[in-house]
Amino acid sequence: MNIDFATLTEYQRYKLMASLIVPRPIALVTTLGPDGTVNAAPFSMFNMVGEEPPLVMISLNRRADTSLKDTAINIGRTGEFVVHLADEAIAHQMDRCGEQHPPDVSEVDVVGFTTLPSQVVAPPRIAQAPVAFECTLFEKLETASRQIFFGQVRWMHTRDGLIDTDTWRVRLESYFPVGRFGGSLYLRTRDRFMLDADGTEQQTSIDSI
Repeated sequence: MNIDFATLTEYQRYKLMASLIVPRPIALVTTLGPDGTVNAAPFSMFNMVGEEPPLVMISLNRRADTSLKDTAINIGRTGEFVVHLADEAIAHQMDRCGEQHPPDVSEVDVVGFTTLPSQVVAPPRIAQAPVAFECTLFEKLETASRQIFFGQVRWMHTRDGLIDTDTWRVRLESYFPVGRFGGSLYLRTRDRFMLDADGTEQQTSIDSI
């Protein structure tokens, strides 16, 4: 099958790309509204961009009426946000943060998260998340349908015991993030394997990775 993207609608292109480019990591982003309300929203068009400087990227689509989402408005105004990684323990609350609420209603309160102060940015971090990256805006790109924010990581918080600070390795045997698999589908990351040079699967202890 050969598909000319120029013949497809914006929605058709989105559905194909979002369903094929999977699994995607999920950024649960906190920002501050102008009245101090803590906004929290999940985005799966998200990834690491580089390490020098340490950059992450989140891509936010416009609402159906073309208005900007609260997260995009808040980042554009303050230049600060916190990116959290969601694991199995908070997957349900993360998903519920995607429900639309008025700007003066905090998703953090609605789903029962608690917050802790950040070190170098104003938006607080979510205490239950296994990882939180405090970010300042590095660059913004804008397309007809999206605002794309590149955040420079200024500070990181992790759940106690997740990082081996002797080797600066993540203890992967204790880390179970969830990923987006298109539509309303998510997936777990417990099925892990390594490949030998000849392509055969190798059974190995996860803490050796």
